[in-house]
Amino acid sequence: MRIISVITMACALAACSSAAAQSAATPTAVDSVKATPLILEKNEGERRVTRGWPGHPAPGETFTLKVDPKNGNSSHLVFLTAHLAPGKEIPAHRHPEADEILFLQNGTARVHLGDAVRVVHAGATVFIPANTWISIQNIGKVAIDVAAVFSAPGFEDFMRECSVREGEKNVPMTEAENEAAEKRHQHAVIYKEP
Repeated sequence: MRIISVITMACALAACSSAAAQSAATPTAVDSVKATPLILEKNEGERRVTRGWPGHPAPGETFTLKVDPKNGNSSHLVFLTAHLAPGKEIPAHRHPEADEILFLQNGTARVHLGDAVRVVHAGATVFIPANTWISIQNIGKVAIDVAAVFSAPGFEDFMRECSVREGEKNVPMTEAENEAAEKRHQHAVIYKEP
């Protein structure tokens, strides 16, 4: 009787060990693409220029995608930098599925965050919880260098669709193209109607 119990226990342990080993060897979707460590200088990354859009036909601001699913294979966050010229603005929008942190490296800006409005200066940090309205206007005399971190990928795909790589021909988006892009990416960004 005792031998049967020992054999049964040994078989149970072997089965559990085999299942655990098989489970550990099977990668999850998150682990299937390994992130690539990156060290990037200020001018390195995927440099892009926003296309003009209805009501704003001139090419827009420059930005650089530094880390995302296509640059470093990050499945958890997005990091980009942008250049906001004097008088220019980031129009009112919200990100339904991602928190965002903005760091203004220099300059002076008027920030509308939810119901709050505040003038901020070099070194300011703005935390934008998911689904919170945000807009920023450069009210200073120098361009603002902005760093942005998103808690989840998604917005960078919209930014790619509405921009071109630096140096490529920049053709303004038609109203139909702009509306289609906003509809396709409404899970990542929603713009407030003027």
